[in-house]
Formats: sequence, structure tokens, C-alpha cells
Amino acid sequence: MKKLVVIGKSGQLAWEIARLVPEAVCLGRDDIDITSGEDIAAKLGPINPDAVINASAYTAVDKAESDEENAYLLNQTAVANLAKYCKSNNVFLVHVSTDYVFNGEKGSPYTVDDAIEPQGMYGKTKAAGEAEVTSILPAASAILRTSWVYSSHGNNFVKTMLRLMAEKPQLGVIDDQIGSPTWAKGLARACVEAASHRTAGVYHWSDEGVCSWYDFAIAIQQLGLEKGLLQQAVPVKPIPSSAYPTPAKRPHYSVLDKTLTRETFTSPLNHWREQLSAMMDELV
Repeated sequence: MKKLVVIGKSGQLAWEIARLVPEAVCLGRDDIDITSGEDIAAKLGPINPDAVINASAYTAVDKAESDEENAYLLNQTAVANLAKYCKSNNVFLVHVSTDYVFNGEKGSPYTVDDAIEPQGMYGKTKAAGEAEVTSILPAASAILRTSWVYSSHGNNFVKTMLRLMAEKPQLGVIDDQIGSPTWAKGLARACVEAASHRTAGVYHWSDEGVCSWYDFAIAIQQLGLEKGLLQQAVPVKPIPSSAYPTPAKRPHYSVLDKTLTRETFTSPLNHWREQLSAMMDELV
């Protein structure tokens, strides 16, 4: 792969891709307006990329419920614009999607062939973006669905938990939403591999293993104490989702089946606890 463009610059995934491929051109919202097909052509034309990774999205899950227009603009219209550019210029597109396209009621890991049924506006707009990619660019695109992404860069659950555990006398964390955390570094490797090898299709990428947000928080505290990121333990209480109402409904169970991913990708899939420990070493 000669030239890689990453749409996104400040987010966790774009940051990890830039670390992995320093020569990649990362374009943030000040550099390119992906809601404009004309601006995409004007900015990408001189670069002449071989592949584009779309690591940009409207990800404010709760805000999307009352900001439908902007959520669709970034998660559907902009994605369609990128797909059209890629189709016209023989560019491979890697698009990152989400576990929120599923309804969360299945109770066993979702395969890539399971019917999608998003419950909230964020999931609906991301599903619409997926549909644009598969209709416009079916043979020259990869869609990677992921979940619970975190990194040593930016804002995320891990860093929020570490901060709150240092500030609060105790915490309550939801224990009835089940999924798989994903270190953005591993997801970045998968995106780059898909772009390099033009690995077309829909795939699921999250770290191995299953947990609740409560389980995740307990592991964060244990590792934080071991690594000196926390000075003392605080009580962490499991609470139901009903005790913490939000504008957008979260999937109750959104574990992703990665059978096809294991068969197709060479990038290693590691257990979420192993990945969490490695990421927290970066914070140390």
C-alpha cells in the first residue's frame, strides 16, 4: 500500500493508526469536510490515496437522540460521499462501525450475518452508513464493527474510571450490559491490514472475552493498583441500567462473533484483560 489516508485526527483510533503508520495522512475536521463530495475530491485528489480508513463518526450516543440531522450527516451522508469518491478513483475504503447496529436481545454473540436492528439514533445512523458502503462499494470496502473502544489517548471509560476512583469514596457501575472491550491499538492494526490487503467484506473486531461494565471497572481498579496508577481501592458497587437512565437505550448484550475475522485476518486477537494491562502500561 503506497498511500494511506485516515479520515480523523483527534480520535482514539486515528491516533493509534498514526502511531502504527507514521507516513499515513490523517485529515481532521479542519482539514477536510467529508459532508461535501466536492471538498473530498479537492482534498484527496492531490494525495491520490490507495486506501482510505474512515475513523471519523458522530459518536455522542445520547446527544444523537436530539441531534438526528447532524448524526445522519456524519454517519450516513459523509460516508456515502467517501464511498462515491473511492468508487470513482479505485480507492479501497475501510469503514468502522459499531455493535449498536444490533438490538442487544440475542443473548449469544452476533455474527456478521445476523439481522441488524438498531435501537437508538446513533445505531440507526451507523447502520445507514454501512448500507451506503455496501451498496456503493461492495467489492472494494471493509466494514469493521467494534465495541467499547478505549486507548491511552483521548477520553474513554478506562481513563474516566481511573479518575473517578482517585476522586470518589465509592462508585456504582452498570452490571447488566454485556460486551467486549476493544483496545484501539488492536483495532488500528486490523484497519491497516484490511486497507493493505484490500480485505473486502463485513467483519467484527473486538478483544476476546466477555464482561459487564462492572467487571471491566473491577479489572481497571485491580490493574491500576498493581501498576501504581491508583493509591487505594474504593468500593465499586454493581448497579442495574434502570438506576442510571440515559436518553439512548444501550444494547443489553452486544458481544460480537469473530469467527470470520479469525479466518481472514493475521492481526492477533487477544483477551481484553491482556489488552487492558498493556494499554495501562502506556499510562504508567
